[in-house]
Amino acid sequence: MKQVASLRYGVIFKKAFCDVDVFKGFVRDILGINLEITAVETEKEFDTLIGNVKPRFDLYAKDEKNRVIVDIQHSKDHDHYDRFLHYHCMALLEQVKNSENYKPTLAVYTIVVLTSGDKYKQPVSVIDFDPKDLDGKPLGEIPHKVIYLCPKYLNEQTPELYREWMQVIDDSLDGSVDESLYHLAEIDKVLAHIEQDGITPEERYWMIEEYSEEKAKQENYEEGIEKGIEKGIEKGIQKQKLATAKAMLAEGLDIKVIVKITGLTEEMILQ
Repeated sequence: MKQVASLRYGVIFKKAFCDVDVFKGFVRDILGINLEITAVETEKEFDTLIGNVKPRFDLYAKDEKNRVIVDIQHSKDHDHYDRFLHYHCMALLEQVKNSENYKPTLAVYTIVVLTSGDKYKQPVSVIDFDPKDLDGKPLGEIPHKVIYLCPKYLNEQTPELYREWMQVIDDSLDGSVDESLYHLAEIDKVLAHIEQDGITPEERYWMIEEYSEEKAKQENYEEGIEKGIEKGIEKGIQKQKLATAKAMLAEGLDIKVIVKITGLTEEMILQ
């Protein structure tokens, strides 16, 4: 068993997948595209601002020869479907320089890895932009795709080529991986990059920062749920009081008596 840093942390995920060979192998097996690239950018941003948002791409590579842009995103956000659709469209719109031609020069593929899972519990889901006829046959006009991967829901229906990649991501989450289960050379590189002994103090710092941020978000979320429940209960009680007051008025009871019984103000009862 190999002790590793979890790929749930953005700093560790980027460390492993910014390796050119790892990136190319992952894209080859997920998209079926053999990229010709010499570098992978991290924290990529465009100068163009679209929709008052300036997205940052975790891992980004452009292959001019194959006319392809691929970005890989690591996500634990609740709005991942909308967020990365927006990012994907940014990579498309950024290529359109004028109104004479709206066709992007390069095809764009976005792969989103959801290390925390998803409410639909699907291992793979796809946004396919290609138009289709009424029989569902694609026209072959638009190649762009967004692919969402949820490694924790890996099952027998998951495409064979996806499996080792999704399994190693999921296996890493508890900090221990049985390397004998994996056969791809690129996955050996992933494991080498994330081995505990090779994690730098700076990387550990960012892991702690990310963990603290996640914990704070979760606490805020739970606090919000609790407050929402309390607010809902209060609203329900108030509604019941108003219904009781209305019934009492219909029976001709004195307003002062109703105030005393319900705790409502006289003004509220008169309204």
